[in-house]
Amino acid sequence: MKPATFTDATIESEVISSNRPVLVDVGANSCGPCRLIDPIVKELAADYAGRLKVGKLDFDSCHTSAVRFGIHSLPTLLLFKDGNVVDRLVGAVPKQRLVESIEEVLADVRR
Repeated sequence: MKPATFTDATIESEVISSNRPVLVDVGANSCGPCRLIDPIVKELAADYAGRLKVGKLDFDSCHTSAVRFGIHSLPTLLLFKDGNVVDRLVGAVPKQRLVESIEEVLADVRR
């Protein structure tokens, strides 16, 4: 499964109003560390299909959302639950760190 593409126009309906947790990868094509985590984000989209919505938000074309969520460094990965940011990971973090954060949120959802 491929990550979704989020935009300023779809962030409300696709992320904030989502009935399941959402991982948003905020990055840019010109960002080296962003390209490093792309394969990890694709793997996570496949690994968590049906339980977690995974998508990308292009920093260069989505300034409104970037400002709204206080994005200052790329890549920034935002984990949303019930429309709120519950975790923020900055930089090319290892897959295991992302999995830990995702699993914590999913465990909370099951309770």
